[in-house]
Amino acid sequence: MNAQQARTMLLNADLIHSETTVQTALADVAGRIRARLADKNPLVLCVMTGGVIFTGQLLPKLDFPLDFDYLHATRYGPETQGGKISWRMAPWMSVKGRTVLVVDDILDEGVTLAAVKESLIRLGAEEVLLAVFTDKLNGKNKPIAADFVGLPVPDRFVFGYGMDVDGAWRNLPAIYALKED
Repeated sequence: MNAQQARTMLLNADLIHSETTVQTALADVAGRIRARLADKNPLVLCVMTGGVIFTGQLLPKLDFPLDFDYLHATRYGPETQGGKISWRMAPWMSVKGRTVLVVDDILDEGVTLAAVKESLIRLGAEEVLLAVFTDKLNGKNKPIAADFVGLPVPDRFVFGYGMDVDGAWRNLPAIYALKED
């Protein structure tokens, strides 16, 4: 997609959550995470690439000791059998015996995040918690629920605040949805 196509797409999109709403939700999530993890010295893992914006704005609001790393995992093959994932980049830091907070942009169907959590537990994490900025209200029976959620989003193609549309607009401070046909 070229720049003009991206601009046109944004002009034709619906605003779902304004920048003010996003920042209020960010502060709320940070408060809930602080209350739950302030005494745990957790390992915070950003899920690449969508989790970068949320993680980058969340970390300065967590006023307690923590370690930070990232991971990049994706489902592989045409099927999602068994929740298997392909690690493009596994965390460098050991999760063994740790409380781990996995941070991502969206909980859509939940298959990949469920597999990530299962893998981290198998690697010896004591506890794995999930923080997602958005939870898609798609009516599907998801294999996992997030422990911390910023905002719900409708069952539409959403973008902004870490989520992209054809590679564009992860950098938006608000959340939009493509127009429905």
